[in-house]
Amino acid sequence: MRKLILLMLAAGIVTPAAAQRPAGYPRSYDALIAAARAEREVHVYGNADAAAMQPVIAAFRRTYPAIAVRYDDLESRDIYRRVVTDAAMRKPGPDLVWSSAMDLQAKLINDGYAQPYLSPEKPALPPTAVWKNMGYGVTAEPVAFVVNRRLIPPALIPYTHEAFERLLRDRRGALTGKVATYDPAQSNVGYLYLSEDHAITRDTRSLVQAIAATRPVLSRTTGPMLDAIAAGRIAVAYNVVGPYALTRARRDPRIGVIFPRDYTIIASRVAFIARDARRPAAARLFLDFLLSRPGQTLLAREWLLPVRADVRAPRLPRERQRPIRVGPQLLVNLDTITRRRFLADWRAILAEGARTP
Repeated sequence: MRKLILLMLAAGIVTPAAAQRPAGYPRSYDALIAAARAEREVHVYGNADAAAMQPVIAAFRRTYPAIAVRYDDLESRDIYRRVVTDAAMRKPGPDLVWSSAMDLQAKLINDGYAQPYLSPEKPALPPTAVWKNMGYGVTAEPVAFVVNRRLIPPALIPYTHEAFERLLRDRRGALTGKVATYDPAQSNVGYLYLSEDHAITRDTRSLVQAIAATRPVLSRTTGPMLDAIAAGRIAVAYNVVGPYALTRARRDPRIGVIFPRDYTIIASRVAFIARDARRPAAARLFLDFLLSRPGQTLLAREWLLPVRADVRAPRLPRERQRPIRVGPQLLVNLDTITRRRFLADWRAILAEGARTP
């Protein structure tokens, strides 16, 4: 096939852009490829681990060798601040913005920092993954309990939220100082996940009280929690980003990852093309590649599990999944009064737990 394409190119039968156009894409996509080649680069702000992104970027470069990829690996809050600051100062910013902070991404889109784009891959995506033809959920990442297998024996491993709460209450003495979770005041994903828990079930407050009674170790990011689990300083962690935990567990038998059977939150890394992108054509190509079957397959190999149903990957039964929809409801969590009340309640529960004899 490659030899045939080269011969056709030499004969002037197809353009180079047509040779690169993905199967099933419209002919008009050739003009987009040509424009992207002229731009020569795409600049991405993302918080997927840079090492995990290397195979994806390499495959994109093989498909579009004329287009370089500059990938800035940032924390979600930094992504938000830099997008806003870049625009306010009229500085060159990213072309594509991709973050696990779904609510902050929704706010950036709602506040006018994104531009619309109807991806050819949209028909292959679930309706919950696309908002306004601007925000695209690229992954479907389950949120997990994580345990140290030596400290939590098999018979005590919790497989539901109710079992997790029962473990905390029954073993509070042994688990005091050995439970970890995100600090929702410092971690955007922690705030998002805990807000989603409260929206799913009223029982969340009782579970949070049980966590608070263990005087939990609070973390801003995932890495320190997983390090502490592996070292045995922490026995169990709540609401951890599943793909990160799976990646560590794959090479560290001390780490166990549990996706609760009553319900498992499914989060997504949301991408959009920046309103002021200097290279919008290249950004569209890169977004389409992330959403394509080849791109999703490569992401799945790095445990950035695919949003597409037609890509082979480990999946939970549908009835257990509680996907966070990409859309305006995410903005509720960012309302100043709502957030202030939520965090005030969180701090009050922590303080009460610290006083528990």
